[in-house]
Amino acid sequence: MKALLQLMFACILHSSLSLENGLGRTPQMGWNSWNHFHCSVSARLIMETADAMVSKGLKAAGYQYVNIDDCWQVARFPNNTIKPDHKKFPDMKQLADYVHSKSLKFGLYSDAGTHTCQKRPGSLGYEDIDAETYAGWGVDYLKYDNCNDNGTKPEIRYPVMRDALNKTDKPIFYSVCEWGIDDPATWAPKVGNSWRTTEDIEDNWDSMYSRAVLNDQWWKYAGPGGWNDPDMLEVGNGGMSHNAYIVHFSLWCLMKAPLLIGCDVRSISKDALDILTNSEVIAVNQDPLGVQGHRVKMTTDGAEVWAGPLSGNSVAVILLNSGTKTQNVTAYFSEIGLSADTASVRDLWAHEDQESATNSISRSVHSHSAVMLVLKPF
Repeated sequence: MKALLQLMFACILHSSLSLENGLGRTPQMGWNSWNHFHCSVSARLIMETADAMVSKGLKAAGYQYVNIDDCWQVARFPNNTIKPDHKKFPDMKQLADYVHSKSLKFGLYSDAGTHTCQKRPGSLGYEDIDAETYAGWGVDYLKYDNCNDNGTKPEIRYPVMRDALNKTDKPIFYSVCEWGIDDPATWAPKVGNSWRTTEDIEDNWDSMYSRAVLNDQWWKYAGPGGWNDPDMLEVGNGGMSHNAYIVHFSLWCLMKAPLLIGCDVRSISKDALDILTNSEVIAVNQDPLGVQGHRVKMTTDGAEVWAGPLSGNSVAVILLNSGTKTQNVTAYFSEIGLSADTASVRDLWAHEDQESATNSISRSVHSHSAVMLVLKPF
């Protein structure tokens, strides 16, 4: 009953706050250049990435946005329109058209300050003209950063670009990236389609795990149209073990976090590709009920249970071991919102139905590893 009441509260809260621009009905899926390439971006890279998104099955798995992060812009023209680095990006409209020709969507980056984090021109004071420029190029997604502001709170600066994007009459997904500075979950649902709840992620366990924990506290604020964002995926960049990357992807999917690939998909390994294209785990992320799963239990040894409801009267569960030794992790039905005594069990990484469970489910889990299950009562 307690879990049901929490769910009802979360749904009512989100429906009262959400921005309804028709986008982000499920968390966004795509690719972003920053985690792997930083400022080493070019039109060629973006075209090759779009090609790889198709050829390696990522588009078929649901990833649709191809997003350029910082460093594509260099100055402003005399009429104040933004000037791309023409050596690397000779024709933004042509580049967007190429991405669109692959049935993918094209994204860009700017900043709610005078300059971006890499000292390129930002959009503060130029929101209307930049929004019109982006729409004219065919931009479908804007990541909007928070560097070099004028001392004005994010709650004041970010709605200005929201309004500018809306004036274009072109649907543009609006990703608020203010790093959780002013608790954006409490105000950004009326502003953007997603909002960063953390500082930047790094490709190691401590960074990834801490971002998940920070994001978890805001689970009641997410839902169709607006999502908590603990930053982009590091899967495939090589800094974590295979099991840790499974934890990373499992948590992001359960938390209904944006799934933005951050590795070089042109040369992605089979192991990383298998993680990123696990259709059963992705289905949890894209479940239309849109309730963010959250941590329901943690022991002093790091045995954790994360869970969240899915459509079809099912529950997704992660049995996570954040401790240093292999241990049993147990989830009791009463903890995860199951009212029935018995439930079927589907292991989403083993891709197999397992023996049904009664009242609880337990697995032995290695350190920095996880088991992800879907339970359905009967």
